[in-house]
Amino acid sequence: MIRFRNVSKIYSPDIYALKNVSLHIKPGEFVSIVGQSGTGKTTIVKLIIAEEKASKGRVIIGDWDITDIKEREIPILRRQIGVIFQDFKLLPRKTVFENVSFGLEVAGVKQKKINDVVPQVLKIVGLGGKQERFPRQLSGGEQQRTAIARALVYRPKILVADEPTGNLDSINSQEIVSLLKKINQFGTTVVLVTHNREIVNSLRKRVITVDQGSIISDQKSGKYIL
Repeated sequence: MIRFRNVSKIYSPDIYALKNVSLHIKPGEFVSIVGQSGTGKTTIVKLIIAEEKASKGRVIIGDWDITDIKEREIPILRRQIGVIFQDFKLLPRKTVFENVSFGLEVAGVKQKKINDVVPQVLKIVGLGGKQERFPRQLSGGEQQRTAIARALVYRPKILVADEPTGNLDSINSQEIVSLLKKINQFGTTVVLVTHNREIVNSLRKRVITVDQGSIISDQKSGKYIL
């Protein structure tokens, strides 16, 4: 599903964000990528979604080598990869329904399909009765659920969550992680990028540890070791 083959990312003049990273995440896996701030975790995310390109090596998503992906092809890739960020990135003047449907509208999806799909996804994330609320009327956990719903409307094969609990308290954090596990059970590959030791240890899933741009540990059922 996701393959990095000897991938390095170098920023001018000679700053290595990643050094010869090789990894393989299989379809349907739930993988945590962990490490301290500035170790290369977010660079891995940027390479997966083609926000950045590798300086060396190959990046392959499914059967698609995206190492040299063209600008016009990036939107096609991102319809197959849902992304969740720490700061939610919701549009403040749009309702929950409008935030979730916005990407579909931009892609030219017909309103009838939007009206069918969005309520289904909101129900999955536990926001079935709150589709007319604005972000300011939601708790932090509900805002993150909205962001997850927005990432799910394309029914992506991969869901990348980059520090999704960073702005949440422990109760909301556990609820979001439970939701990610539920999504994974539907068959979606989940990549959780985090430095939250408690969450990683409670998952008992595969853990890839990154330090100074290199993978220093890859445990099938691991813990946060740093």
